[in-house]
Amino acid sequence: MAQHDDFEATEFLSEGRSPMGDPAQTLDIRFTGSGSEYFRIWIVNLLLTLITFTLYWPFARARRLAYFQNNTLVGRDPLGFHGDPWKMFRGYLLMLLFGVSYWAISNFAPALAWLPLLVLAVLWPALWRASLQFRLRNTSWRGVRMAFDGDLKGAYLCMLPVLIPVALIGLVIALVAAPAEDTAAGAMFAAATGLIVLALSAMSPWLLARIKRYQHGGYAFAQEHARLEAGTGAFYGFSFRVGGVSLLCTALLAGLGGIVAAMAGSLTGAAVIVLPLLLALGYLVFPLVLMPYSTARLQNLLWSHTRTRRIRFDSQLKFAPLMSLTAKNWLFIALTLGLYWPFAKVHTARMRLEAIGISVQGDVNAWLAQAQGGDKGILGDAAGDFFGIDMGL
Repeated sequence: MAQHDDFEATEFLSEGRSPMGDPAQTLDIRFTGSGSEYFRIWIVNLLLTLITFTLYWPFARARRLAYFQNNTLVGRDPLGFHGDPWKMFRGYLLMLLFGVSYWAISNFAPALAWLPLLVLAVLWPALWRASLQFRLRNTSWRGVRMAFDGDLKGAYLCMLPVLIPVALIGLVIALVAAPAEDTAAGAMFAAATGLIVLALSAMSPWLLARIKRYQHGGYAFAQEHARLEAGTGAFYGFSFRVGGVSLLCTALLAGLGGIVAAMAGSLTGAAVIVLPLLLALGYLVFPLVLMPYSTARLQNLLWSHTRTRRIRFDSQLKFAPLMSLTAKNWLFIALTLGLYWPFAKVHTARMRLEAIGISVQGDVNAWLAQAQGGDKGILGDAAGDFFGIDMGL
């Protein structure tokens, strides 16, 4: 696969040129990684991260990203990863600085503990955008780099409705917090915080829609610029369905609680064996059901509504197989004391990636050749390269 050090210039289609009359072709996604291969990478990464007191973490992350992307085949051609781990290391040091600052201020000047959190909240949209730039710019397919072209203003605008409630909670904590004996101030603090959290919960599907529209709307490859066509109503529908599943899980837990309460008075015979099993099932029902359900529904919602002028995505990730795989992964992770973790990551990645299909309109070779033939940019994505932070978003 050809590799390029700089971002390639692309040719944009004029408004009069439409690819809709060209024949479509389907590009299947396959994942060729194996658990045994990734286990060797994972165990070395883990040991070096522990030995270096986490300083090796960005290098370990770069190796992991390279392995998973190089084993992801789109139309029989693998993705490439070209990220410089030293640039990722700079970003890691920046985040580590925030953590150390918060620890130091919390211990030596508790009254100012909110200050590093405020700085991080203000910088978070810029860091998130830089992460997306770095990750996409260092991903390629058939020798052409991807890109993220969302602007900094858009990052702050999509995050603003999230930052305002967080700032209000901080303001309430700073102004209303009082000694424990001041019950009136305590009640006011609880009421104000509760109202803010309730409003944020009601707005969360709308906030998720804003964030994902910005994120998916910034994806670019060759001449293609993506957009997310899912409306806000689709995100509220997703949230209501997840809430319904959560209520079903709650009802199941309540039923199990009633059984446990009934059996608690007579812990003899089979009850001694059944009781801990019921308690364990109660603790596992939420993550084993709710997490795979929300993961499958959100992936299908996002990728089935992401498209460009020439490219359409479709995701058909099924809840039941993902739940079954999650249960199997957790069981083997527990039995092997965590050593099955890399195998679980590979199996989950394979199921999620191979559930996505890509339909391309027109001759892929032609418009990739246009992208490869242009002059290379000199500066490229300076912001993304400077921060070099990849938060996996």
